[in-house]
Amino acid sequence: MCPVNRENETARHLNLVSPKTDQEIFTELSQVLVVGKSPINRVVVSKIVERSGLKPISESPETAAKILRSLIPGAVVLDGGPDNKDCDTLLSGIDALRRTSGWSRPPVILLSTKNGTPESLGLSSIVDVVVAKPITTERLQPVIDRLVGLGRKPVAG
Repeated sequence: MCPVNRENETARHLNLVSPKTDQEIFTELSQVLVVGKSPINRVVVSKIVERSGLKPISESPETAAKILRSLIPGAVVLDGGPDNKDCDTLLSGIDALRRTSGWSRPPVILLSTKNGTPESLGLSSIVDVVVAKPITTERLQPVIDRLVGLGRKPVAG
């Protein structure tokens, strides 16, 4: 049996147990859930996530809800599509995760066709950051690094 290299791995932590299903939900800060209807955009975003040294999980809006029932990723990147509404069905699930865990995890990045803040664009309070399209490494990677990095810092006590 090979020893585990713990320097490069993010530990999986038991975060909470859902009271309705007794299902364990894990926090995995090294994973980023990439959600969108366009497979091409998901591939582009996933490559940017990999450049940050993180593991992307690429899903359509329809299948992403299943992932969020068992995992709290380091961040969620939502491709809003042409009207910023493509992933609206996931927002209530993310909100429920945040309320149940008592954290503001996972942070949510919305890829939008418009510039602005979540407030100025009239978006849900669940969206933490808006990144305007076109999707580029220079725009998206610093945001991912910052939001996932905040979750890795120890809480002063």
